Amino acid sequence: MGLVKEIDYGTPASTSEKQVTLTVDGFTVTVPEGTSIMRASMEAGIAIPKLCATDMVDAFGSCRLCLVEIDGRSGTPSSCTTPVAPGMVVHTQTGRLKDIRRGVMELYISDHPLDCLTCAANGDCELQTQAGVVGLRDVRYGYEGDNHVFKKNDGAENFKWMAKDESNPYFTYDPSKCIVCSRCARACEEVQGTFALTIEGRGFESRVSPGMHQLFIDSECVSCGACVQACPTATLSEKSVIKIGQPEHSVVTTCAYCGVGCSFKAEMRGDELVRMVPYKDGKANRGHSCVKGRFAYGYSTHKERILNPMIREKVTDPWREVSWEEALTYTANEFRRIQYQYGRTSIGGITSSRCTNEETYLVQKLIRQGFRNNNVDTCARVCHSPTGYGLGQTFGTSAGTQDFDSIEQTDVVMIIGANPTDAHPVFASRMKKRLRKGARLIVLDPRRTDIVRSAHIEAQHHLPLKPGTNVAVVTALAHVIVTERLFDEAFIRERCDWDEFQDWASFVALPENSPEVVGQLANVDPEAIRSAARLFATGGNGAIYYGLGVTEHSQGSTTVIAIANLAMATGNIGRPGVGVNPLRGQNNVQGSCDMGSFPHELPGYRHVSGDAVRDIYESLWGVKLDDEPGLRIPNMLDAAVDGSFKGLYVQGEDILQSDPDTKHVAAGLAAMECVVVHDLFLNETANYAHVFLPGSSFLEKDGTFTNAERRINRVRKVMAPKNGLADWEVTQKLAQAMGLAWNYQHPSEIMDEIARTTPSFAKVSYDYLEKMGSVQWPCNEQAPEGTPIMHTSGFVRGKGKFIRTEYVATDERTGPRFPLLLTTGRILSQYNVGAQTRRTDNVMWHSEDRLEIHPHDAENRGLRDGDWVRLTSRSGETTLRALITDKVSPGVVYTTFHHPDTQANVITTDFSDWATNCPEYKVTAVQVGASNGPSEWQRDYDEQARNSRRMATLEAAE
Repeated sequence: MGLVKEIDYGTPASTSEKQVTLTVDGFTVTVPEGTSIMRASMEAGIAIPKLCATDMVDAFGSCRLCLVEIDGRSGTPSSCTTPVAPGMVVHTQTGRLKDIRRGVMELYISDHPLDCLTCAANGDCELQTQAGVVGLRDVRYGYEGDNHVFKKNDGAENFKWMAKDESNPYFTYDPSKCIVCSRCARACEEVQGTFALTIEGRGFESRVSPGMHQLFIDSECVSCGACVQACPTATLSEKSVIKIGQPEHSVVTTCAYCGVGCSFKAEMRGDELVRMVPYKDGKANRGHSCVKGRFAYGYSTHKERILNPMIREKVTDPWREVSWEEALTYTANEFRRIQYQYGRTSIGGITSSRCTNEETYLVQKLIRQGFRNNNVDTCARVCHSPTGYGLGQTFGTSAGTQDFDSIEQTDVVMIIGANPTDAHPVFASRMKKRLRKGARLIVLDPRRTDIVRSAHIEAQHHLPLKPGTNVAVVTALAHVIVTERLFDEAFIRERCDWDEFQDWASFVALPENSPEVVGQLANVDPEAIRSAARLFATGGNGAIYYGLGVTEHSQGSTTVIAIANLAMATGNIGRPGVGVNPLRGQNNVQGSCDMGSFPHELPGYRHVSGDAVRDIYESLWGVKLDDEPGLRIPNMLDAAVDGSFKGLYVQGEDILQSDPDTKHVAAGLAAMECVVVHDLFLNETANYAHVFLPGSSFLEKDGTFTNAERRINRVRKVMAPKNGLADWEVTQKLAQAMGLAWNYQHPSEIMDEIARTTPSFAKVSYDYLEKMGSVQWPCNEQAPEGTPIMHTSGFVRGKGKFIRTEYVATDERTGPRFPLLLTTGRILSQYNVGAQTRRTDNVMWHSEDRLEIHPHDAENRGLRDGDWVRLTSRSGETTLRALITDKVSPGVVYTTFHHPDTQANVITTDFSDWATNCPEYKVTAVQVGASNGPSEWQRDYDEQARNSRRMATLEAAE
């Protein structure tokens, strides 16, 4: 086992279909037109020396090492900036070139520290490597005179020297080792799109500068790691490498944070993780990363991680550590007792969107085969369940239509209720790159998110709609398209039901759906609605990306349907550059839905009432399956309060912090007799648990995740589980304790069972994924290489279905007592309920939840930035500090939900989507006022949480 090596071709690949043949050092090579000589040479197996070139950024031509000679041309052009030409004859190794390269390298080394043996990059330094490649054996120039290497020259202060910047928690910046190749600044611009780095000064005065000569931590740097990855020396170095040393082997795996599903090389020294490096062959991220996936993996070894099973009879008792056998036997006995006493449907389970497909499949199998009911649900209930319903009704399948590469052919991007720069940053970087190349942008969001206006990007239209008016505004866009006859009639007649379209068109054309009427309702300029609609309908390939700002509403499903209507009406379905794309929040929320985690669906989105589908599993599992849908999460909690639901197995979710109306969730959990939490940490839900089963991190297991583009990616074990068992093994042992004859030896066997029983996964296996890298479902005999683009020749359901989307105002209304509207979301450095990221150095950027409030609303309440405020709704109250900003509109406030000491969801209500029960997180009527301390509820909650985390002390042996 060694390091996974990736070839750096020096410059990006050309996308031209025209081929050009040339000769390099006597070898013939054929490459696409527009390819650089450097890349063509590398493809022929000939590596030209380079320092400023890397295939993640465009050619720059500054280092002067990659010079070549070309027959018939004078001079020595740089191979990175010179495109190939038909019949070109290139020489890369002549005496003249060798002399030039050695001379250039001498100049670099003359202003560079010669501490190679103690340098963190020793063995991984391109400057060191290239010095050997060009045959440098001596440096004729000394350090006398100007240099950037020493703090003092001849006893005097050297003002060209700069101290090492160690302000960033994850990497250092040592200016003395910088060769000013500009790779870091170009990566920040071209790959990440933040433009946080620049080259200040000219000539010998040049140096890399974060922002306006700031420390990294104070600059606009988002710590994505692109600059560190691009740096050819130790100028930018991971602190983990400085501390541990260079890695000696690596394993390719998949990130366990958001739904982008980035591929990484986990680089190891023994069983210690040295660093995570984005994998260039990863089809979701193409070699890029964000601060969470790149650096925030320390939670896996955090001191608060629980490694041994624990039980207690009452939640007021201290925890007692026990063996795996005792914990699982106790759990099985309790579940059997509860079912005997209260009935078969008195227990259930919640699958995890952070666990693998295989682990999720086993949990729903345990509930259906072992518990003998359908009381299984997943966190998608509280995020993207309306996506499943809405797209299922209109298109016939419950997932997004495109791959991430599709953005590169998009002309108009419409973002609705999503904040990709914070929640899906790696995909957002690709989106921003496309926008910088000329694609146009429409944003529908109550907040002015970062993508509305950032470096070299400004939305053509930002519609800051009032929270709760999504359906009305999207229908108003359709009104313009229909009444101005901007729809794609040929597409609709061919691909959709024309009569249904006419019925829908007559509905959206009604005067009450006009921008003039809707604009007043939603506080949006009617002309902005009209202009945005015209742009989307006539601007070329139009792609819609949406997030939880669409789904987490009482009309979440209706808005998804409205979005699908809009895409079909404009013909923006079934080819690259278009589509309807839900941005999934968690790493495997798509997979948890695919695996049958809903109470009404078996794997592959097949309803439990279908006899043929149940027959497949009944014959395989040897039990009779219930043909009635089970309880959703809200129903489980309601039934618990009513006394009919008494036992719950929760794998990898924290419903007490993530679900709405925290008081109701707490009441439901408190009413149960056996709550089993299976997680890495004693999360908030564990406050009410009777059994705690320690989980394993993504680094400690084999399996697969399915990302937001339906891509099935391998997760590979890079170290042994610190708790002794992978999560799939824990569930299997629990099933065995309950009398089920499971005997899986490896997760690949679970995937084989999934493939045998689920048509959309029919061709998926670990061997096939090793061969293909990754695939997007459906992957079967009809689509053996997977399906990057859905609905290319027809919709899964046959004809696309237009459905009326009547706006119905939420029951959650503002008034004199609660005049403001609260909406919630995420921030870049934190993830979901923060259980992982709060246990990393990411807390440097976001150590608490803040309440964003408009200056007008703050002034009316006498509030200043940083003041403690009391946030009150009909459901409850909490306190947090104010952040005064014009990102939110007057009348709207916003906060995140990453920190349990805030517990933002004590404020949210129990209103939910009419079709799926997805909670209405995004619309809560609130009041904000000054506060001088925590709320009574916060004090009570903190005391209960501290008492719940007590550990039983072992008595000393006599």
